[in-house]
Amino acid sequence: ASVIGTFTGHEADINAVEWFADGHAFASGPDDSTLKLFDKRAYRQLNNYGQEKFMSGVTSLCFSKSGKYLFGGYDDSPFAVVWDTLSATNTQVLANLVKRVSCVGMQSSGYALCTGSWDYNLRIWA
Repeated sequence: ASVIGTFTGHEADINAVEWFADGHAFASGPDDSTLKLFDKRAYRQLNNYGQEKFMSGVTSLCFSKSGKYLFGGYDDSPFAVVWDTLSATNTQVLANLVKRVSCVGMQSSGYALCTGSWDYNLRIWA
């Protein structure tokens, strides 16, 4: 395999990458607390997801089945955030999380999200 493109813009180590369902775009999550959406056809960044009050590294991410939402897991508070993919606004901070969320995963039918945390618990959100 050979490199067919290089995308820049993060200011820290990148911890997670997830392809959008159509295979043309992908999101990335680094230690600089901002998720980014890139499009390989346009060869540029499309959106940036972050707020000054969220200052912890991104550990994991995934898209909703429809692609309308981007879910991010974080090292520290807020631990897990739901972002609107188009507007780049946070629509929800997932409650009752008290430790690092190390992984997030979307159920294949798109009706549930699972978070894995350093409190040794898996939580299903629907």
